[in-house]
Amino acid sequence: MFSSTDSTIGVHSLVECLCFAGILFGWASLVFVLKSDGYFSYLCVNSTVNENITKECTKQDEQLSIIFTVASFMNNFLTLPNGFVFDYFGTTVTRLLGISIYTSGTLMIAFSNAALSVILYPALALIAVGGILLLITNMQVGNLFGSHRSTVITLYNGAFDSSSAVFLIVKLLYEDGVSLRYSLIFLSCCSVIHLIRTFLLMPRRHIPFPLPEKYTYGLRCGNAQTSSESEKVNGKDNIQNYEATETPANTDKSTNTNNPVTSERSFKSCILSWFFLWHLLWLSIMQLRHYLFIGTLNPFLNHLTAGVPSLVSTYTNAFAFTQLCGILCAPWNGLIMDRNKNKPREKGQSESEADLNAAILSLFVTVVQCVLFSLCAAIPVLPLQYLTFVLQVLNRSFLYGGNAAFISVAFPPAHFGKLYGTLLALSAVVSLLQYPCFEIISGPLNGDPFAVNVALTILSCLAFIHPIYVYIHCRRQAAQRAKAENTNTS
Repeated sequence: MFSSTDSTIGVHSLVECLCFAGILFGWASLVFVLKSDGYFSYLCVNSTVNENITKECTKQDEQLSIIFTVASFMNNFLTLPNGFVFDYFGTTVTRLLGISIYTSGTLMIAFSNAALSVILYPALALIAVGGILLLITNMQVGNLFGSHRSTVITLYNGAFDSSSAVFLIVKLLYEDGVSLRYSLIFLSCCSVIHLIRTFLLMPRRHIPFPLPEKYTYGLRCGNAQTSSESEKVNGKDNIQNYEATETPANTDKSTNTNNPVTSERSFKSCILSWFFLWHLLWLSIMQLRHYLFIGTLNPFLNHLTAGVPSLVSTYTNAFAFTQLCGILCAPWNGLIMDRNKNKPREKGQSESEADLNAAILSLFVTVVQCVLFSLCAAIPVLPLQYLTFVLQVLNRSFLYGGNAAFISVAFPPAHFGKLYGTLLALSAVVSLLQYPCFEIISGPLNGDPFAVNVALTILSCLAFIHPIYVYIHCRRQAAQRAKAENTNTS
């Protein structure tokens, strides 16, 4: 069982993820404030519709959409070098880097104005990159909780999703007379809390898994092993004792059948495995769907409400409120993946194989949720969007929590940061497709996203390939064990 100190550290990490890590994805609420403050308003032009003069702000929406596209791309793409930084330099260096980047971004927005609208490009990108660094360093805290590790990891990812509601608070404060500047200055000052956690409550290097005896970190001291010492002594054993075995994508399977277990997998072999490639497809498709929905939500609501500001504000608030539920939805995915921990394993089945079996249902359910969410978003009925918002936050919580949890059970812990970063970096390239999608919607489709939404719903079905492949792989392993047992018996 874990100690009360571990629980305290776990709660602190949860609060940090909940209040700071993923505020970028509250973009829809921030856009409402930015438009009210006149950011990029010079791009709006007067147009005449039925002899009524109205403002046409398509170019303004386009600029704001590009900002979110760039920020979300940087959020994922720079996770690759950040993953290497975390693996090689440890927690303290990574967190100091993340805090400095994050604070720079919040201060840039705080001291920006409509005349300096272009400053939003680097500012949002810095907030995105700094936030994901905070998440990466906090996810390792799940290693303190043993058989509940996947549940804790998914909980933190759910908190990351829910932190998007921070910009809802900024929006509500703005409507009550608190300027955007003061709200962002407050967020910048909170970086002092991050620094305190870094030096007093977090390990200097990494939290290993499984935990060695008398493992200590943070303020705890004495004769017990520190985090860096335990990694030197036990790091190699940890890698050997906890990893899934899977055939590389460019290797003949027949050469691996007789030797299914390797003592230590290299980073290259992980990258070239079918697990990694299908997981990349699974993540990229669904992430593109979510990014396009979040990035175009404001113009989408303007289209459905015929531009009524009060309705747009109401639905924007509803969307932001549903994001708070991410922290409640994510642990269910972790429970699905951890459900095998209390069950006796089949004869000859390793822990990693049991974890993979448990992951199949999680991967499949996540795709089903995405298809349903995309289908609801494609139906141009305004009240139905409440259901769309619920399905979106549920699916997004399952997606990112499941992504981190699957990496932790399918690959060696020593490569977690690098693999996590590589996956997000490659999926970020795919997410750039959201901009041409927006151009198609605002151009040839005249602001009607129906055709693009239908196409993305069909594309989402390709993500079913991943859980199907993992299922087939697990069946093959079970068949090999049965065959080996029959051979030994005969």
